[in-house]
Amino acid sequence: MTANAPVSTGNIAASLSFMASRQPTRAAIHCPVGRDAVGVAIYKTLTYAELEHEVGIVASGLIAYGIGPGVRTALMVRPSIELFVLMFALFRAGAVPILIDPGIDRRALRQSLNEARPQAFIGVPMAHVGRVLLGWGRSTIKQRITVNGSRLFWGGALYEQIRALGDKHGPVPPAAMAPDALAAILFTSGATGVPKGVEYQHRHFLAQIIAIRAAFRIQPGEIDLPTFPPFALFDPALGMTSVIPDMDPTKPGSADPVKLVNTIEKYEVTTLFGSPALVEVLANYGATSGKRLDTVKRVISAGAPVTPKTVQRLRTMLPDDAEIFTPYGATECLPVCTIESREILALAERTNRGEGICVGKPLPANQVRLIKVTDEMIDAFGPATEVLPGAIGEIVVCGPTTTEAYFSRASATRLAKIAHGGRIWHRMGDVGHFDAQGRLWYAGRKAHRVETGNGVFYPEMVEGVFNVHPKVRRTALVGVHVHGKAVPGICVELSQDVSKAEWKRIRFELRDLSLRVEATNVIRHYWRHPGFPVDIRHNAKIDRIALARWASKRADKADLGLT
Repeated sequence: MTANAPVSTGNIAASLSFMASRQPTRAAIHCPVGRDAVGVAIYKTLTYAELEHEVGIVASGLIAYGIGPGVRTALMVRPSIELFVLMFALFRAGAVPILIDPGIDRRALRQSLNEARPQAFIGVPMAHVGRVLLGWGRSTIKQRITVNGSRLFWGGALYEQIRALGDKHGPVPPAAMAPDALAAILFTSGATGVPKGVEYQHRHFLAQIIAIRAAFRIQPGEIDLPTFPPFALFDPALGMTSVIPDMDPTKPGSADPVKLVNTIEKYEVTTLFGSPALVEVLANYGATSGKRLDTVKRVISAGAPVTPKTVQRLRTMLPDDAEIFTPYGATECLPVCTIESREILALAERTNRGEGICVGKPLPANQVRLIKVTDEMIDAFGPATEVLPGAIGEIVVCGPTTTEAYFSRASATRLAKIAHGGRIWHRMGDVGHFDAQGRLWYAGRKAHRVETGNGVFYPEMVEGVFNVHPKVRRTALVGVHVHGKAVPGICVELSQDVSKAEWKRIRFELRDLSLRVEATNVIRHYWRHPGFPVDIRHNAKIDRIALARWASKRADKADLGLT
C-alpha cells in the first residue's frame, strides 16, 4: 500500500487514520494558541498520531453525548486546534457538520441555520449568545457544546466535558458510511444571493482529495499554509502539515504580509492556499520590499479570478520552478479546471483584448459543456440548449466532485441541476466560451451580465480591457439607465490616491482603451468608486449588483456619466 493509496472506507475521516498510520510522528498541524509578551503568536503542534488520538477521543465523546450518525451539527468555532479536531471527530462519528461563513449578514445567517435545521450546535460563547438572542435553530437544536470559553445561561456541555466523556469510553474508529451518505452541509458565499447549503456526500470529499492531489501534484510530507480554514481540512487527508496563519480568516484582504512571510520562513512552507485578495496583498508586498519566498514551490488561489498583473508580481517572489495555480470551481463543484501562471501570462494579451480570463482545460474526470444563457429552469439538454462552437454560454459541469442538491432548497436545486444520462450536471451560474485548444475562458457571473440595446456585455470580458491601466486596481461592469435607456458603465477602483484633476485624465484614458476593443467600444460611462464591496469569504468577489445601485444614483449627473 503506497502513501497515496485510496481510503478503504466510505468515511472521509478514515483518510486521517491512514495517514497517521504511515507518518505518526510527522507534524499534522501548527496552530496559534496565544501571544507572547511582545505580541508574537505562540504556536501549538500536534503530530499525526496525536491528532488521530484526539479525534478518536472527541468522536467517542460526541457519540456518548448524542451527536452520532446523521446528526446535523452547526459548527461555529474560530480556527483553532479544537476546530480541526471537531471537524474530523464529527466525520468520524458519522455526524453531519454544517459550515457557514461567520461574518455573513445576521438575517442570512438565521435563514441559513433555519434551513439546515441543526440538531446540535457547537460554538464559541459569542456564537451561543447570537444563537439564543437571535433565535437560530430554536426549534431543532437539542445538544449544545461550548468551545474555548465558559458555558453561561444556554446550558449544554463544555468541550472539555465532551473530551473527558470520550476518554472514559475510549477512542472510536471512523463510522462506516455509505459513499452516498450525507457528510456535510457547506454553505455558498452568497455573493449573488442568499447562501445555499450544499449537500456533500462522503464520496464528494474523497473525489476532491483525489482531484486536488493529482491536479497540483501534492505529496505527503509537504507543508501547507491554508489561509482559508476549510481548505486546511484537506491537509491531513493529503498527508500535509497545516500551518494556520496568524490572521483574521474573514478578512484575507487585510492580512499582514509581514506576518505571513515570517510564518512561511519559520515553518519552511511549501504550499500556500489563499484567496485572490490575500495573494494580491502578498504580491504587492513583494513588489515593494523585494522579499522572496524561497521555500514555496506551489501557490493555489481560488474564489475569484487572479489578474495577470498580480500573477506576474507574485512570480518574482518565488523560485523559478515554483508554480501558481488558479483553479476554477465553486462550492458545488471543485475543482473543475485549473491553469498555471506561465500559461496565464502567455494568454494575458487576449484577456486585455476582451476575451475574458482563461481558466484552463477541464480536469480529466470532469465533463464541461456550454448551454444557451437563460435564467429559466432546464429539464434536459437538447437542440434548444446548445451553443455554436466558440460562442458564449452558461457553464455546466458533471464529474465525481459535482454535488447533487441544496439542503431544504428544492426550487434552487431544480434551477441549478440538470439530470442527463443518469448523472447530475451542475449549472455553475457562470458564462464563458471554449477556445480552439479546448481551454475554458471565464466571462463572469450570469447574474452580472448587462443586457442593453447594443447587445449583452459580460464582466470579465469587459473589465480586462480597463484593468491594464497602471493606476487602476480593478474595475466593475454595471448596468444603469441613462435617459431611460439601459447602458453599460464602468466603476473604477484606483490602485492609489489620485487627485480629482488626475481622475479626469484617467477616465479619458479609459475611454481611449475602450475604443480599441470591439467588446467595449460603446462604453461611455465611468465612475470612480472609493472601494468595491466584496464577499466575506474571499474578499475578492465584487458585488456588482450593489455597485449598479450605487452607479445608478450618479448616472444622470453628467452627459457622459463621468463623475
